[in-house]
Parts: sequence; structure tokens; C-alpha cells
Amino acid sequence: MTADPSTLLILDSLRRRMRALHSLYEDAVATMTLDHVNHFEREGVLPIAFSLFHIVNMMDASFMLMTGTPPIWNQEWQDRVQMSVNDHGKHRTVDEMVHQRIGDYEAFQEYMHAVFARTEAWLATLDPAELERVVITRPFPPQIASTYSARVAGEPGITLLDATECWIYQHGLRHMGEIELSRGLVGLNGMTS
Repeated sequence: MTADPSTLLILDSLRRRMRALHSLYEDAVATMTLDHVNHFEREGVLPIAFSLFHIVNMMDASFMLMTGTPPIWNQEWQDRVQMSVNDHGKHRTVDEMVHQRIGDYEAFQEYMHAVFARTEAWLATLDPAELERVVITRPFPPQIASTYSARVAGEPGITLLDATECWIYQHGLRHMGEIELSRGLVGLNGMTS
């Protein structure tokens, strides 16, 4: 069966945008030190470590709902990366997550690269017809009902395209914005013009 040309265009665009998003994170971590990412500005202001670990770990965790593949993050990664709060923090308060710190920055970067490589490899071989598959049907459970992806979802529910766009791409851009702002707090430039 031949794929619809518009679906092929969407998938091609998604692949290119995902690579561009990942490259922003790669450039950001390459131009920051552990002191930059763990910098404590003041109460109520999350450190860059939060934004970095949160988005990478959420991308990793989202993969389970999208593909059925378990997350990469496990006790071995935690032992290596040494996150001060071993949680992406989605359901925690700012007061809890303001304490997030990365212990081993090089190990974190290895984890990030592994998550990005898996995502890009999956997209490279994804059947375009899969984009229409519903991954969460309506009615949504409470933890999903209040999300941006629930607002985006069509009548049947959240499709694989919706999930990829919302949970990985758009969510990644949101946190890159936080990182760009926070880079200014530690004396670094933003990532894009």
C-alpha cells in the first residue's frame, strides 16, 4: 500500500524537526558545565538540571506509551548519573524539584544521547500509517485530561502523531526556552536567534 503523500511530508518534517530539537540540546549541554546546570538562582527558580533531566526522562518514559518499549532509565543509569531527585518531576512541586541536581554530567549526556538516538532511529523506520494510531483513547484518565496533548487530541483520542508532537517535540521546545532563559542567569548566551 502506498502512503498518502501528505503523511509522508508530515513524517519527513517531524524527523527533521526532531533532529533540530535534539541538536539544540546537544549544543546547549556542550556549552555548559556542571556548575551551570546545577546553579541555584533562588527559591522558586528551577535549575537547568531540572529542565534537562525532566525533558530527557519524559521523552524516555513517553516511549513506553508510544511504542510499548520500556524506558532506558533504570537503576544502573541512576547510579551513573546520580540525580539528586530520581524523578522527572511531572507530578511534583517546584519546592521539591528546586533541589534537582545532576551528579555526573558526562553520564547524563550519555543518557541524553541514548534517548535521542533511539527516538531518531524509531522515526527513521516508522511506517507513516502508524501516525494515525490512537495511543490513548477518550475518556482520558485524570493525569492525561489536564495536559496539552488532551487539548490537541481529536475525537478518538491522542494519536501517535499527537503524542510525538506534544510529548517530545513541543514539550522539548518548551523546556529549551526555559534553558535559554536560565543560561542568561549563569552568564551564557541563548541558543537561537
